[in-house]
Amino acid sequence: MRAAEHRRQLDIALLAWRDLWHPQPFREARPVWCEQWPALTAALLALSDTEAAHLNDDVTDALCWLAGYLPDIDALLPLIDIPIAESRLPTVAGERWAWEIPGRKRSQIEAFAGAVQSGGEGVIDWCGGKGHLGRLLGLAWQQPVHTLEIDAALCADGVQLARRIGLDHRFLECDALAVTDWPRQGQHAVALHACGNLHRRLIERGAGAGVTRFDVAPCCYYRGVEKHYQPLSISGQLQLTRDDTRLAVTETVTASPRLTRQRDHDIAWKLAFTAWRAQVSDAPYKTFKPVPAPWLRGSFADFLARMAARECLPAPEQRHLEAIEAAGWQRQREVMRLSIPRHTCRRAIELWLVLDLAEYLEARGYAPSLTTFCDRQLTPRNLLLSARRV
Repeated sequence: MRAAEHRRQLDIALLAWRDLWHPQPFREARPVWCEQWPALTAALLALSDTEAAHLNDDVTDALCWLAGYLPDIDALLPLIDIPIAESRLPTVAGERWAWEIPGRKRSQIEAFAGAVQSGGEGVIDWCGGKGHLGRLLGLAWQQPVHTLEIDAALCADGVQLARRIGLDHRFLECDALAVTDWPRQGQHAVALHACGNLHRRLIERGAGAGVTRFDVAPCCYYRGVEKHYQPLSISGQLQLTRDDTRLAVTETVTASPRLTRQRDHDIAWKLAFTAWRAQVSDAPYKTFKPVPAPWLRGSFADFLARMAARECLPAPEQRHLEAIEAAGWQRQREVMRLSIPRHTCRRAIELWLVLDLAEYLEARGYAPSLTTFCDRQLTPRNLLLSARRV
């Protein structure tokens, strides 16, 4: 299926189910869809913690489960079924290329490198940090490499790492959003987890410059989005808010059990505050500034007192604290369950965003393809957009 047609079908499906995935249970005690589908709501709230955690993390099982209450929603399944890239791990003698790379990051780099093929006059490693990916590809393909990176310290470290192995690897200390002379015609542009506007800029600038081949694994689609996402392609009717684009990257499959427990604790305390604030101020939900991590590591009384002071509200009485915290944990359990329908659509939204890039390239003379380059347990941001100039 061509990128434009795939995106068109996702556009239709996501519009049809927008009322299910757009509302945020964190902000709305009962999204409007709860009234429309009361049996689904009751079934969700009756799930055990184990069942709820599984359905929040496994999109395929969640869509199949939801289909028992929402006929046709499982039509999303073939639209989010992306083939696995054929892996050919580059042959590089020794381990010197991998100095200073943490284990998980190294595995991601190797998986990405194994899924791409050489196709250009030199490699441009976009927003590449210390140039680990570029260094591996340069060694494997025996090609010169340029790594574009804004952080001077990372560039300096990358230069030293390249010198150790005698690689022709040059660093460009540049702002990817401001640079106008990179990438260049004939280059092979690669980007592993360049965030938001950084990967969008590479696609736009690279297509205009005549890059021979792209291999891009996008990440953090919401970065650079103000209120609404501005598609590169003009087709389709779906409009995504910044929060919608953030939904695409909310998985926690790589988090440890300790971090998962901490996340649940933090959400429960924040929900306790929002419920108490609504009670004392008699006002609808409103967003609040990020909460400093140390505030969430002390006592609940100190947390609530700090939040109240910041919001110019009176501190709650000591005798009410236990009930306020209990209400927060009850809301956390409800939010976890009522978020399942929303989370089942996040992969479809992510694909819609990546296919926006693919359709843009398709219209400019490239042949794009979409695969996954690793298991989602290694990184949920495992989509690989490859495109060669026709």
